[in-house]
Amino acid sequence: MAKPVHYPCYLHLLFLILSFHRSSQLQPFQSQSLLRIQQLLNYPSFPTSFDSTTDFCNIEPTPSLTLVCYEDNITQLHIVGNSGVPPNFSTDYFFATVASLSSLKVLSLVSLGFSGPLPESIGQLSSLEILNASSNYFSGSIPASLSSLRSLQTLILDHNKFSGEVPGWVGFLPVLAVLSLKNNSLSGYLPNSLTRLESLRIFSLSKNHLSGQVPDLHNLTNLQVLELEDNHFGPDFPGLHNKVVTLVLRNNSFHSGIPADLVTYHQLHKLDLSFNGFVGPFLPSLLSSPPMNYLDISHNKFTGMLFENMSCHAELAYVDLSSNLLTGELPTCLNLSSESRTALYARNCLSNKEQEQHPFNFCHNEALAVKILPRDDVKHQRHDKEVLASSTTGGVVGGIAIVGLVFLFVKRVYSKDDVKKPQTRILVKNLSSVNTVKLLSDARYISQTMKLGASLPNYRTFSLEELKEATNNFDASNLLSEDSNSQMYKGKLNDGSLVAIRSSKVRKKISQRTFTHHIELISKLRHNHLISALGHCFDCCQDDSSTSRIFNIFEFVPNGTLRDYISGIPENKLKWPQRIGAAIGVARGIQFLHTGIVPGVFPNNLKITDVVLDHDLLVKLSSYNLPLLTEGSVGAAVSSGTKQNFGTRDRHEDKEDIYDLGVILVEIIFGRPVVKNEVTVSKDLLQVSMTVDDVARRNIVDPAINKEYSDESLKIMMEICIRCLSKEPSDRPSVDDVLWNLQFAAQVRESSRTS
Repeated sequence: MAKPVHYPCYLHLLFLILSFHRSSQLQPFQSQSLLRIQQLLNYPSFPTSFDSTTDFCNIEPTPSLTLVCYEDNITQLHIVGNSGVPPNFSTDYFFATVASLSSLKVLSLVSLGFSGPLPESIGQLSSLEILNASSNYFSGSIPASLSSLRSLQTLILDHNKFSGEVPGWVGFLPVLAVLSLKNNSLSGYLPNSLTRLESLRIFSLSKNHLSGQVPDLHNLTNLQVLELEDNHFGPDFPGLHNKVVTLVLRNNSFHSGIPADLVTYHQLHKLDLSFNGFVGPFLPSLLSSPPMNYLDISHNKFTGMLFENMSCHAELAYVDLSSNLLTGELPTCLNLSSESRTALYARNCLSNKEQEQHPFNFCHNEALAVKILPRDDVKHQRHDKEVLASSTTGGVVGGIAIVGLVFLFVKRVYSKDDVKKPQTRILVKNLSSVNTVKLLSDARYISQTMKLGASLPNYRTFSLEELKEATNNFDASNLLSEDSNSQMYKGKLNDGSLVAIRSSKVRKKISQRTFTHHIELISKLRHNHLISALGHCFDCCQDDSSTSRIFNIFEFVPNGTLRDYISGIPENKLKWPQRIGAAIGVARGIQFLHTGIVPGVFPNNLKITDVVLDHDLLVKLSSYNLPLLTEGSVGAAVSSGTKQNFGTRDRHEDKEDIYDLGVILVEIIFGRPVVKNEVTVSKDLLQVSMTVDDVARRNIVDPAINKEYSDESLKIMMEICIRCLSKEPSDRPSVDDVLWNLQFAAQVRESSRTS
């Protein structure tokens, strides 16, 4: 039995229309048609006094009958039944009678028990703008005659038994704004012609048997409501414009990741992705995105770590995160009892136990997907592999560099007099010719360059397929470097961005909890002046779920090293204000490693060839003491998690980086490479030059910048450089002291230039 349907407010607006009254009567044939309709339906009951002389346009509207007239014509006819009893007359005859009312613009025939095909005669109502035939028993295909209704703006055929495919001609209705075909038996794929419906605002196909990929709807910029619940759509997330207000994909066959730009859907009020197979990282920023008030991602395979300090939008009233693979701590904003917010999160692996949770290993094992990693040594036996889709999405807070994170895994004893252990490095190869250097005339470059490069993509989990595609299946032509434990590849992602991909072997038996925490830590290595981490991918053995290889994905900066711009060909050399700006950038990178991370990351064995420049001449450190869980770099320290014995570090170990910065400053001043055994001589030369006149100082400075600096600015640079190269670490300045002096040198140069 068909049931009356309660429509949302946007449909009621279509039906609540005031009647236009006029003293003149309808044309006789229209009155006769209405009487015939009344006789056929015998519902709603017309007063027995009605006849051909009755002024139908002045009948008071009722819940079951509304007539609207304009001049001598009926323009709207609304009939709503309350019975599912099929009528005992021909549906074709009824619609032929309705078709005689050729001036109809709105026709609503709801819950009247009609069955069989919707008659083709409906297409004769050429002026029709709104058709609602919901809650009947219409069956068969949607009639092709509807394609002739070029003025049709709303088509509602919900709660019927229509079968077959969604017809392709629907996409050629030029002004269609509402298309609702819910609760039918439609099947097959959606036609690509739907992408032509540029006026479409509401598109609802819930509770059918439709399947396949949803066409790309990006160009439907007016689309506000998309409801595809209870079908078989998939596997990929549909392409949409970011003006969508309601998006319901519940109970389909989607099993891809969700796009990162979903957080840019700033009008999204309701998002329901439940009961699918979505994988990859959950986007925690959805919790705090206004104006979101309904979020349901339950019964998927979303991964990621939640944190207590994550925020929620004040209007978020319903959240369901249950039955996923989330780990970490439940955000406090979801844990607080509130009558205005419902939060469900059971059957994850969260530490909060108020709602049922799986053990941590469950989420680890369930996140595995069978993959095979290409082997570098063909003699090794190939084993079945699985890629762990693990995510930490708390990597960026407020879009700025993150501070205050505990993360050092490897204690490296570093001494200038001892043989150094190999440092884990991010190697960036200069693969393109150096662009023409921008000629900036003053030190304002320095403050401007601090603002460049601030935008980084969200840290995320990469799939092995993405990495294979980016590197042409790890082809040797993309190999940048390798050592006994790792290989560095150049890759190109689908969006065209270049990345550096480090593939590192991990043979130690390390717990998944350690790995998860490790990835959380490494995801924080994001700063304007670092080659920043963009994501990761785990490769796990299927036999015991242990991790044998980790892929870390970083920025790729192919624009050359600082040495290329200091000691390279004359026409590409940086000017004095740019050199100060580069020095400040290096110092800020060191400052972040020392004080922006707790405990600080040092020593980093920095060299001028480890400092690279992007296309905006923003400097980035491409080598630092990166914590990788590799056999060669971790050792026994990893098994103890992050609680390492940092107290065994040398007292002034952080001052090793200050010494390295001093060596870089020497080359910036001299404009030529400085080798290790020349550092002491160079320092002495700088000290002597501080006691003589400015002419003598100019003789040791790079001739390319002789006319650009003020003597006072140069002396400040020389003085801080000398202090950085002090023999005793305790005599070397802090990184904050270095920064202050470099910025002062820039200000002095600016003052002298304008005076």
